[in-house]
Amino acid sequence: MISSATLLRREAGRDFIRDIVAADLASGRHRTIVTRFPPEPNGYLHIGHAKSICLNFGIAKEFGGRCHLRFDDTNPTKEEQEYLDAIERDVRWLGFDWGKHLYHASDYFERLYEWAEDLIEHGKAYVDDQSPHDIRASRGTLTEPGRNSPYRDRSVAENLDLFRRMRAGEFPNGARVLRAKIDMASGNINLRDPVLYRILHAKHPRTGTAWSIYPSYDFAHGQSDAIEGITHSICTLEFEDHRPLYDWFIDNLPVPSRPHQYEFARLNLTYTVLSKRVLTELVRQGHVSGWDDPRMPTLAGLRRRGVPPAAIREFVKRVGVAKANSVVDVAMFEHAIREVLNRTAMRRMAVLRPLRVIIENYPDGAGEQLEAVNHPDDPAAGTRTIRFGREIFVERDDFMENPPKKFYRLSPGREVRLRYAYFITCREVVKDAAGEVVALRCTYDPATRGGNAPDGRKVQATLHWVSAANSAPAEVRLYNQLFLRAEPNAADFAADLNPQSLEVLTDCRVEPAFVGDNVHEPVQFERQGYFYRDSDSTAGRLVFNRTVGLRDSWAKVAGAT
Repeated sequence: MISSATLLRREAGRDFIRDIVAADLASGRHRTIVTRFPPEPNGYLHIGHAKSICLNFGIAKEFGGRCHLRFDDTNPTKEEQEYLDAIERDVRWLGFDWGKHLYHASDYFERLYEWAEDLIEHGKAYVDDQSPHDIRASRGTLTEPGRNSPYRDRSVAENLDLFRRMRAGEFPNGARVLRAKIDMASGNINLRDPVLYRILHAKHPRTGTAWSIYPSYDFAHGQSDAIEGITHSICTLEFEDHRPLYDWFIDNLPVPSRPHQYEFARLNLTYTVLSKRVLTELVRQGHVSGWDDPRMPTLAGLRRRGVPPAAIREFVKRVGVAKANSVVDVAMFEHAIREVLNRTAMRRMAVLRPLRVIIENYPDGAGEQLEAVNHPDDPAAGTRTIRFGREIFVERDDFMENPPKKFYRLSPGREVRLRYAYFITCREVVKDAAGEVVALRCTYDPATRGGNAPDGRKVQATLHWVSAANSAPAEVRLYNQLFLRAEPNAADFAADLNPQSLEVLTDCRVEPAFVGDNVHEPVQFERQGYFYRDSDSTAGRLVFNRTVGLRDSWAKVAGAT
């Protein structure tokens, strides 16, 4: 696991990819740097994609180049317009813009097809009639070579005829494929006559039913890079073994440029699963409310939770770019979130589990306005007024009838400070018929207005509060990690789900300013954490999501499980 010290050291340094780019510019190998972010539109982007987005767009900006957004849309059975729209929205939200350079692999289908025929004509590709099962069985293993297909030596004329009929839609799904003719004995399994085209009678989000065959990712990806003039094709480490195939296509096709592929370690987080298959199943099986559920590691989920894009960019910067896979403690991500929100989030008071307090010596029916600062470290943020009266709400956890040692908050006979208001002392505990505490009867010291005593006496606790008469009801959703284990088992992810990943509080009370203000900006609920107005929220029904607590409590919870 990567430590905080390691992350802080990386923050100030460069990485090997940036060193390569700088050297390529200095040597004159490239005059302009062109990168790309190439998502497949078959799901929503997640925090792992953010690393690639920041790297590709960041390098382009730093070195005066450009970064393309290109959808590798080669599998219409899994791709939807919803995903295309969501990806564009997420990249923009993260703070990047591709300008006029938005592309799709489907833009190049005709040229890719022509290049496939070129391979056939040069004896470097053939149509194979074997079933998918037989093709897999004949590819061999890491220690045994593959076996040649019985159709490998078909004539150029026959291969061209069959391939064109495949395009015309004459054959059913799975009947035939087009394979590159490379080396079935290669030590790299990716070079053992990989599949270039499959028959797939499916409607494509952009091309409709114009095509009955679709290129493989490996065939489309490098050639799309070449068409767009990409100089540095930056991929995660799982594509390292695919690089020889990437280069083989570039070497054997009349491509207009020669991009080069570079690999870096993907981002992995504790208590998090980034497998697109698992994320899809979480949604399909109803374990979460959707792709934008705030417990999801998707950018849509993080946005709805209230994570600022600046925190994601800062976190990615600190993680750095390396060649070795590793796992980053999710606490490091939360630390980056807190750092940004501590600087930017306005302060408000909210009581999540209200306990009524009646101040008996405060005039009945009276009230007053008190001044509260919006941000203690930013005088320019100004102040706001909050209403104080005879009845207020405090946090139920801030009272104990029989407190242990070192509990300094409210208890019978104990004096505490109310934030921005007065000292109060608990005089009586009111209980219902079941013996549950329903209210406290207290007195206040009028001389302590603003929170200080003229006689200099001190109290050991300051509590947040809201007015009973002027506060607004709200629902607050408390989110915790979705998984109980630091390294969830992707094969049986449901067994590792945290049953306490969401707690919904429906009787919360917040400052009344929230009622008329429907602006979606992060806010700190004093002494509670950072919160964000959910998309379900309206002026008549306030809903807030907890983005992150004020300090890391999850490590203690996880250690106890």
